[in-house]
Amino acid sequence: MSLNFFDKLSQNLIELLNDGDDYNVIIEVKNKEKSFTAHSNVLKFRSSYFRRELENIQLNENNIKIIIKSSISAQIFNVILQYIYGGTVGLENCETRFIYDLMLAADEFELKELTNKLETLLIETKGSWLRTHFSFIYHSIFNRHDDFKKLKNFCNDIVVKYPNLIFDSDDFTSLEESALISLLKRNDLQMEEVKIWDYVIKWGIAQTSTLPTNLDDWTKKNFLTLKTTLQQCLPHIRYFHLSNIEVLDKIKPYKKILDKQLWNDIDQHLIAPERPVKSTILPPRSVLVTELPPRAEKLREPFSSIISDEHAAEISTWIDRETTAHTLANIPYKFELILRGTRDGFAPQTFWNMCHGHACTVVLVKVKGTDEIVGGYNPLAWDKSTRGEWMETKDSFIFSLKDGNIQNSILSRVKQPKYAVLNKSKNGQIKGGPCFGDFEMYSYKSDFTLDDSCFCRSNGVYHEKPIRSSSSEWFSIINYEVFKIFRKTI
Repeated sequence: MSLNFFDKLSQNLIELLNDGDDYNVIIEVKNKEKSFTAHSNVLKFRSSYFRRELENIQLNENNIKIIIKSSISAQIFNVILQYIYGGTVGLENCETRFIYDLMLAADEFELKELTNKLETLLIETKGSWLRTHFSFIYHSIFNRHDDFKKLKNFCNDIVVKYPNLIFDSDDFTSLEESALISLLKRNDLQMEEVKIWDYVIKWGIAQTSTLPTNLDDWTKKNFLTLKTTLQQCLPHIRYFHLSNIEVLDKIKPYKKILDKQLWNDIDQHLIAPERPVKSTILPPRSVLVTELPPRAEKLREPFSSIISDEHAAEISTWIDRETTAHTLANIPYKFELILRGTRDGFAPQTFWNMCHGHACTVVLVKVKGTDEIVGGYNPLAWDKSTRGEWMETKDSFIFSLKDGNIQNSILSRVKQPKYAVLNKSKNGQIKGGPCFGDFEMYSYKSDFTLDDSCFCRSNGVYHEKPIRSSSSEWFSIINYEVFKIFRKTI
């Protein structure tokens, strides 16, 4: 049996950091705009990076070692030191870019535990931000050759579906070789093989400025240069799944960059495809598409994993206060996904971070263990910066939708407009999500899927009627989505 007192230990070490006495290391950050004091024994036992740095730095006249880190901001390094000494990292109200930069800094200081935690946090709760800043994220993480494997897989899972995000980008030729190879290895890369070959050649040529523009002017040395540049990429092309015309028009002009045996096998395969070859034949890529997705749709999410078009038409009818239901062919609104729990995470704070400032939103919830879909409509903007204030509107409503065993939808309009929608305070956002008075998403564990703390009131206090028939007001969820509603333009 052991007794653990880690909280007190952490507190004492933070006090040591803040004490200002007996330090023997100074770290200067961001062009020397701020200096931090620290203790060499703590630094070197917590970080192999600092162990190496301190071994190579001489003491000054005051018996102090000075480390200069101009690329790190004072705010980031302060969090790093708090983690090194106390094992705590406070991320409340931090912007996602700060968390991302903190992850890069943690990786630079070889703090693997912190790096892995932040990487997982970004993937599980900040997926929307990662997609919005996709090109920046992709290029920055692949500069770190053996790090961020989960983030790299996250990004590549997107690229294989929407390859134009990378292959058609202006900075494609500056892509790290490791990033390109990781894509070429994927059997599910959704691009014709001949186009993949074209992009590989384009990338290879761009790495060497001395190659002539006209291929007819190339010397044997030029082809050898390109072959050397592409030696790690060429084995991943599916040569034996190209058509005869594609081989003749695209591969043959560059046959000098291929190994002689490989070209002989390709040439033989054109004439007698049934004969065996010595070269390795890679499998064809799965579900190849005939063209790249249009740029306008490059990151389009599925409409919804919770509701159907029929549900969207019904909700649109309620928003317009129409007595005749909108038809599927005449839905006047576009439902633009802001947040999806299974994609962005179920922490209440995620809702406030991602939905802050958005007006005209629909919250949709899939109840755990039943066929129920419940939700609410807020015509006003969510605001995470208040101290906790009700928003007044007569146009808000809550609802449940017919689904599976649920035979009929229920619409319940607000009857006390002063208490239509509640913005939570900063402290309230840790556990509380969207609140429509009689319907609220809440979690004592700060994860809507982990406890039965979401509720729909069984009698209408703020709204016309209850939206659930269950005997229990409390429930957990398996997923939720938030959509911003736009009126379609003609």
